[in-house]
Amino acid sequence: MDEPEFYHSGNRALQDEFGSRALADRLLGLKRETFTDEDRAFIEGAAFFFLATADTEGRPDCSFKGGMPGFVRVTGPGELAFPDYDGNGMFRSLGNIEVNAAVALLFIAMDGAPKRLRVNGTARVARGDPLLAETVGAQMIVRVRAQAIFPNCPRYVPDLAAGEASAYAPRAGIDPPDPGWKAMESFADVVPPRRETYRG
Repeated sequence: MDEPEFYHSGNRALQDEFGSRALADRLLGLKRETFTDEDRAFIEGAAFFFLATADTEGRPDCSFKGGMPGFVRVTGPGELAFPDYDGNGMFRSLGNIEVNAAVALLFIAMDGAPKRLRVNGTARVARGDPLLAETVGAQMIVRVRAQAIFPNCPRYVPDLAAGEASAYAPRAGIDPPDPGWKAMESFADVVPPRRETYRG
């Protein structure tokens, strides 16, 4: 996935309005098409993820996909697979994939150290996939070919295990701290100044 596909005119207009184009370009360097060992461990340890799809008219749909850790597998350098389990029979996500292969997956950890990983790519629904024979409860298998794998700033993710909101979540009368990555040498020179916002 090259830059024109990753950032379109709407992205660029907002980046220019908020002075973040240089930062966005720097973050583009984190995008990859193959999974790292750390990606694999995070994905295969996840008990859930969020799946975004769209139909041929561009009407979006977002769904929660869950299972036992390991229900999503990294099956190749740039491929992952997950099962379709019995549901409500609407087939909104998989029906969209049948007519529009573009998908986006969000893996997120909300206990302990927050973490997010995004996977954008193309998907196909496989009815006779070899993984069916070894995946308890699967009706079909969905395979995703990654086009853009990239981390996402987790600063607003709450710690549900501790029952605590993120320290970065805006609150009236409190200036939230800057995330550590903004001070890293690889980003500090392109981080735009914080905009003045309503403080309550």
